[in-house]
Amino acid sequence: MKKPPGSVWVLGVVSFFNDTASEMLYPLLPIFITQVLGAPVAVLGLIDGVAEGSAALFKTVFGRWSDRLGKRKPFVLCGYLASTVSKLVVALSRTWGLVFVGRVLDKFGKGIRTGARDALLLDASNAANRGVVFGVQQSLDSAGAVAGPLIALALLRAFNNDIRTVLYIALIPSVIGVLAVTFVHDIKHRPEMPAPDERAGATREGTDSRTENPSSPPRVRLGALPRELKIFMIVSGLFALGNSSDSFLILRSKSVGLSLSLVILAYVVYNTVYSAASTPAGALADKFGPRRVYAAGVVIYVVVYAGFALNRSAIGVWILFAIYGLYIALTDSVSRALVGSFITDEKDAAGIYGLLQTVISIGLVLASVIGGILWSVVGAWATFAFASGCATTALLVFLTADLRQPPVPRRA
Repeated sequence: MKKPPGSVWVLGVVSFFNDTASEMLYPLLPIFITQVLGAPVAVLGLIDGVAEGSAALFKTVFGRWSDRLGKRKPFVLCGYLASTVSKLVVALSRTWGLVFVGRVLDKFGKGIRTGARDALLLDASNAANRGVVFGVQQSLDSAGAVAGPLIALALLRAFNNDIRTVLYIALIPSVIGVLAVTFVHDIKHRPEMPAPDERAGATREGTDSRTENPSSPPRVRLGALPRELKIFMIVSGLFALGNSSDSFLILRSKSVGLSLSLVILAYVVYNTVYSAASTPAGALADKFGPRRVYAAGVVIYVVVYAGFALNRSAIGVWILFAIYGLYIALTDSVSRALVGSFITDEKDAAGIYGLLQTVISIGLVLASVIGGILWSVVGAWATFAFASGCATTALLVFLTADLRQPPVPRRA
């Protein structure tokens, strides 16, 4: 296993502090929204879904913009800064509407930075260590997701279950994460520049006309994407369609008898497994191929969500959350490594990663809204059953599609 370069560790540290702050909030928000602010469960799904979707398009736009400017760091910095401001907005909320604004801002920040950050990771990798590079960054990110809930739990005990105080304190690690971005080194790729005749609007046979200013956000040309990428984006969209917010897992856990503290600890178990397994999952992807590892993760997801639909015991929640952490470790960073293997020109990487996140975000919008409606109208089990069905469909498409790896790696 080839050791990742220093830039990967720096990005991992940035992700660690940001995720520590985010996960101090995340397991508390479903309780904060439904019990402190008095919103119904359907609103919880609406907030998560619409917030995700409102920034979905920007993931493609900002990713492609980063490609054309040949710069990554400014997008990473602005993205993390927006997420920091969003946490202040949530902490100040007195109605669920302001929480909605904060969640939209947080997702907007993620949309700005995600494509550029993943492009930086791809730039730091090669065909031999791509899975490990993405896995290391994800391990540190998920380590923050372990630290965040534990800190939140300690603060709840210290401040007599005052959730709002915890929301304010979460700003501290978020600010540290923004400051850590200053240690990130940008890429040295040249920005895309239109040819002289293309600046005048001329089009040669077999080429695309590019009349946009390189400093403006360009359009993404779907037709130019490799066939394998198009197929995987369809698979990702189908999978995301049923992958409703983890807020429903938290509410489900509380409904079977776990206290708020135990729900947070169960969520910590999930993130602990996620963090511990992400780097080994990347190493397995490098050795056996990301397609096999990703498929195994989706199978585990189907089993876990079916389990949440049927489970009625507290002990079952702990087991399911632990297995759930294994699913995400086998799919999250591995899917980004798989996409990276289909990218033939790294100057286009941020736009492609941004487009992938846009497709996923659109699916997540529908998933959270549908999940909230199913929960309220049919029952909690229906939300998880729907998720299992969508994941199964995505898995069948993924396994039957011909996703061939490029015969020659981009770099040695």
